[in-house]
Amino acid sequence: MSYQSDLEITVQNKSKLSGNKNLLLWYEHLFSFQFEGKDVSGLDILEVGSGTSPLKIFYPNVITSDILSIEGLDFVFDCHKIGEFHGIQNSTLDLIVLTNVLHHLQKPLNFLINARTKLKDNGSIIITEPYFSWISSSIYRFIHHEAVDSSIKTPELKSEEDSPLSSANVVLPYLVFFKKMEWLANVNKYYQIELLGCFSSLSYFVTGGISKCFPIPHILYKIIFKFDRSITKYFPRIAASFFTVKLTKKKAGQNYTGSA
Repeated sequence: MSYQSDLEITVQNKSKLSGNKNLLLWYEHLFSFQFEGKDVSGLDILEVGSGTSPLKIFYPNVITSDILSIEGLDFVFDCHKIGEFHGIQNSTLDLIVLTNVLHHLQKPLNFLINARTKLKDNGSIIITEPYFSWISSSIYRFIHHEAVDSSIKTPELKSEEDSPLSSANVVLPYLVFFKKMEWLANVNKYYQIELLGCFSSLSYFVTGGISKCFPIPHILYKIIFKFDRSITKYFPRIAASFFTVKLTKKKAGQNYTGSA
């Protein structure tokens, strides 16, 4: 794969979003979950990895960005270099949002540390990534197209500079926030980490995801989604497929007291 092929696939998938009402419903509820049901219309929000994300459809105030040069984005830059990016002034953002992006980053923890320079005091990074429950583990390992490698020794990906999206390790964020807490040592210096919870079980997959659209009637999908959310809420370790964490920037000298 190459940068150009990643770009072409992303543009194609983005064009399919408007025709997948079930997936848009899933995203609408996910975004509300990420923002804890609060009104964020007056906040300065940067989305990292906006390629196929519909976040701006629901929240027009969001600043979009991606490493791929996609028409309509506010910024195109490598988020690993966010601290050096002059398009956004330091200490001006209330929120930075990443949805299924962190597992594509070569050095995700370096990004988190560098991103603090753009946040206001008590600003936050909100991250949603795959959760490996009893049900979802089999899907991610045997059906999902992206790689799953739990044997990694460091929280990094192999360098694939010519293909920024094709390289991924779906399990990496789960390991960081649930299994390898020692990897968070440096991040803990700068953020208070809070697990907001798990989100959905099978309702994402039955939409067909980004690249497909399964023909499930929207009325029926709403029922499936509501039931799916209930199952996930009460039995996350069995059923959940995604989790969301919030990293809130600490003031200078503040000690770390929480954990995901």
